[in-house]
Amino acid sequence: MLTKPIYEILPVSYMLIGATSLLMLDQGYAIVFSLVIFTLGAKIYTMRSQNRRTDPLKKRKSGTLPRSVYDATPFVYLLLATLVFKLLPSGIGPVIGIVLMTYSVYILARRSSNRHHCAHSAQEYPNI
Repeated sequence: MLTKPIYEILPVSYMLIGATSLLMLDQGYAIVFSLVIFTLGAKIYTMRSQNRRTDPLKKRKSGTLPRSVYDATPFVYLLLATLVFKLLPSGIGPVIGIVLMTYSVYILARRSSNRHHCAHSAQEYPNI
């Protein structure tokens, strides 16, 4: 069993390894595996985030985007920033990459305000 600090950092580590590999490697198969690792890290992060939502269902706003697209938005921005850094290393590329990365982190920070890890008591789930 993993300790809590290691368990909590795993999805971010997967995304960091995927993004770093994407930036450093040029072989086709390496890029595909980098994208797979990044995507799996983002998926794990999203699953944990949805499980930890603390805002009531009644107060959630229904948007125009499907839930899967809404959940993936910050990670798509982060992946686009990584690709911009790789494909446009000079000129306006780094500025665009920093803007995309900053906006991605902003979205994740806003979402984290309604997501907290807590142990559920037996009173919340009486049928367990």
